[in-house]
Amino acid sequence: RCTHSPARRRRRRRTAAGREKARRKGKMPAGHGLRSRTRDLFARPFRKKGYIALTTYLRTYKVGEHVDVKVNGAVHKGMPHKFYHGRTGRVWNVTKRAIGVEINKQVGNRIIKKRIHVRVEHVQPSRCNEEFLQRKLNNDKLKAEAKARGEVISTKRQPAGPKPGFMVEGTTIETVTPIPYDVVNDLKGGY
Repeated sequence: RCTHSPARRRRRRRTAAGREKARRKGKMPAGHGLRSRTRDLFARPFRKKGYIALTTYLRTYKVGEHVDVKVNGAVHKGMPHKFYHGRTGRVWNVTKRAIGVEINKQVGNRIIKKRIHVRVEHVQPSRCNEEFLQRKLNNDKLKAEAKARGEVISTKRQPAGPKPGFMVEGTTIETVTPIPYDVVNDLKGGY
């Protein structure tokens, strides 16, 4: 039995009824479900709908490689949570149909390494360290050439310095002399 005052009982009944009425009308506040707010996030790109390219399934992923998680909305199986869409991680496990990806996630004041399994349709090789790998190859080549010459070179990247100086040619030099300023004449209205 409720021990509250009649006015409070009426108020509680009224709000409960109001909530039920709002629910029936479909005016409840939006929920925070698994796929909430993903209408545009998981949408297939313009003119990229339809069959999934065979390359997606024929790619070879190795442990330690960098991959980008890019959700394909057409494939519901093995789909990661919306948080991981657009994130880059490293492969830590390879199974028959899925890839184990390790992704950093900030939780409060710390960064946790999250390990998730994602189907191959939702991952693609990352280009994040492409420049580094290319630089490594170039450096190895330069070192081999220097060793053949009997030199020791530095492969460190140097910041771009200022542009080198140059002489301006093919112009005539004109000396410009300022006109002396006449205060009295200026007050009268100019020359």
